Amino acid sequence: MKTILHKASERGSADHGWLKPNHYFSFGGWYDPSKVHFGLLRVLNDDFIAGGGAFPKHPHDNMEIVTIPFEGALHHKDSTGGEGVIKAGDIQIMSAGSGIQHSEANDSSTDPATLFQVWVFPKVRNIKPRYDQRTFDVAGRDGKWQVVVSPKEEDNALWINQDARFALADLSAGKEITYTNGFKGNGVFLVVIKGSAEVNGITLGEKDAIGISETDEFVVKAGENAELLAIEVPMGE
Repeated sequence: MKTILHKASERGSADHGWLKPNHYFSFGGWYDPSKVHFGLLRVLNDDFIAGGGAFPKHPHDNMEIVTIPFEGALHHKDSTGGEGVIKAGDIQIMSAGSGIQHSEANDSSTDPATLFQVWVFPKVRNIKPRYDQRTFDVAGRDGKWQVVVSPKEEDNALWINQDARFALADLSAGKEITYTNGFKGNGVFLVVIKGSAEVNGITLGEKDAIGISETDEFVVKAGENAELLAIEVPMGE
């Protein structure tokens, strides 16, 4: 097993007033040559959006973009005609494909919104742009992995244009859970959303992450009650 630790305290950050992002990988004005990507995972931003804050319409292409809200709600609108509001328990995916324009705004003028936005390089380039979202029952991740993004039909998840999977789990203090790859040879970028956990003797606090590769299975043990996100991606560049 090969691991690379990404401490929350070492993330890049910015303060745009209405937007306060933390970057696990080089993004915008923050660049760290040792943290450009993990396999085909290119971006993981931990965003705080103030009430009334909004990203104006902007373009993307050839990227799989997943949004996972934790607090508040986000309003999305794009050039495919896709439009919706997502909140905690919802997952949104957008295949930018051959080119798409979209805008995102805090759905509240007063309350903040927090979320992860994740970019994964696509398997097939220049596909027709697409948008989808779904509400998942958070009880379905109590003590087990709930797959929310996957190209595999049997995972009953939002489809992604890549051999990648996203899974969430809520783990009680002291409990263990095994993650098994959906695709042999993939790596997993594991994030502790809340609480604390241990992987391969490495302790992770809140918002710490660890990249795990060269194994198709590993065990996570919760310290405090933990909320976990596993992002499984091919390790090709």
